[in-house]
Amino acid sequence: MIHSLFLINSSGDIFLEKHWKSVVSRSVCDYFFEAQERATEAENVPPVIPTPHHYLLSVYRHKIFFVAVIQTEVPPLFVIEFLHRVVDTFQDYFGVCSEPVIKDNVVVVYEVLEEMLDNGFPLATESNILKELIKPPTILRTVVNTITGSTNVGDQLPTGQLSVVPWRRTGVKYTNNEAYFDVIEEIDAIIDKSGSTITAEIQGVIDACVKLTGMPDLTLSFMNPRLLDDVSFHPCVRFKRWESERILSFIPPDGNFRLLSYHVSAQNLVAIPVYVKHNISFRDSSSLGRFEITVGPKQTMGKTIEGVTVTSQLPRGVLNMSLVPSQGAHTFDPVTKMLSWDVGKINPQKLPSLKGTMSLQAGASKPDENPTINLQFKIQQLAISGLKVNRLDMYGEKYKPFKGIKYMTKAGKFQVRT
Repeated sequence: MIHSLFLINSSGDIFLEKHWKSVVSRSVCDYFFEAQERATEAENVPPVIPTPHHYLLSVYRHKIFFVAVIQTEVPPLFVIEFLHRVVDTFQDYFGVCSEPVIKDNVVVVYEVLEEMLDNGFPLATESNILKELIKPPTILRTVVNTITGSTNVGDQLPTGQLSVVPWRRTGVKYTNNEAYFDVIEEIDAIIDKSGSTITAEIQGVIDACVKLTGMPDLTLSFMNPRLLDDVSFHPCVRFKRWESERILSFIPPDGNFRLLSYHVSAQNLVAIPVYVKHNISFRDSSSLGRFEITVGPKQTMGKTIEGVTVTSQLPRGVLNMSLVPSQGAHTFDPVTKMLSWDVGKINPQKLPSLKGTMSLQAGASKPDENPTINLQFKIQQLAISGLKVNRLDMYGEKYKPFKGIKYMTKAGKFQVRT
């Protein structure tokens, strides 16, 4: 199935490799580097690259390419899902998944990868089971291992591995029993110059942090479950119950996990939470251009839009910009022609604006097209799709847990054409 895994940083260096079957030469990555050169951005590298003798499947996360090498045809999403599971496991073990952290914990990384695949086939991919097999690194454990020469490998097999719920270990005990759920929605949209929506879709996830004693059985119901389209569940969810009643029923894993991810693509269901008024003009004869943008809230149910940043890639003919922001700070790089404006919070009473002039190259013709504006923002306590959790119930245990639900909307690829 999966022969090898290569970890490649943003500068194109292979800093870690792991082989489960025969050793595959590093030269196979040359095909990947060629595809990387052709792609203008890291996100645009094709996820599947065929070579004469292998297929290279990759994901790009935390500025690292995780490249799997396979020799026979397999369902590509199967391998890509496994690679995402590897990244999530590293994040769970080390707090962050970055090149320095992976290099510092290289022994644990190899031990974890050895358990996750057996002869190229996925074996243990649940974080709870892996943590019983390979103990997460701590400063004390690292010191003890250095002195005694022992490893992080556990003494006995995980208890959950043999049960019908392999994602949850037995004998879990907590003094404070709590279950928190985060509903996080990311909105991708393209808005044309008149303010009409060309495309808009929402990618949503429900992340959970469950710390409950024993073997609790949870049910989670929504006010409007019909909104959810194209849903992907954690293996703990009982699918039959969801199909018949639209209720999530599950025995949760212990700790952090992603309960489900979903997609809302119906244009009429996607509300656009911000608008941008713009006046960007270049004159034919003049070496000056006008630049004005104003950002404001729209359909936010009274919630504050925060963490707003505006970026725009300006045409090559723009030499410099003289702009005055009503709030926040802006920068313009004359080399890359990238304008960046850190707006912060939007106050509906006093909308933030950025106004001024552009200096253009003398004698150069007017740019063919106006620049596009990219937005980043966050809205706390709002799921823009209108999804709401109705209630969360627990069965199978006597105690009363503490429960909490949090909503957040943020911008994914949000683009306004001018």
